[in-house]
Amino acid sequence: MGSSRSHATLRYTTMRLGIFVGCLVVVGLLAQFGVIPSGIGKSNPVWLVLLALVLSAPLSYVLLRKQRDAMSEQITEGVSRAKERLAANQAQEDDVQPHAVSREPRTGSV
Repeated sequence: MGSSRSHATLRYTTMRLGIFVGCLVVVGLLAQFGVIPSGIGKSNPVWLVLLALVLSAPLSYVLLRKQRDAMSEQITEGVSRAKERLAANQAQEDDVQPHAVSREPRTGSV
């Protein structure tokens, strides 16, 4: 696995968080200058966070396609390796013959 994909999940998450923070700053500035409503009463922080989430989601979807694909490949490879290890362990367990007591009835004296 190359270094470009070894931290794909971390890279994608960090970039997604960066897009959200950027949207939050922009929304905050727009609310500060009165371009958008700042909310009703004490709902200002909740309103700004929700608006930033709504704006950052489609931006992340479009802008981070390559990173999302790399993260998906990394996760898929990890799951397939885990499945292979599980299958190998199960096969190894099946090959081991336990020294269990035979269930066949004994013949002869007691």
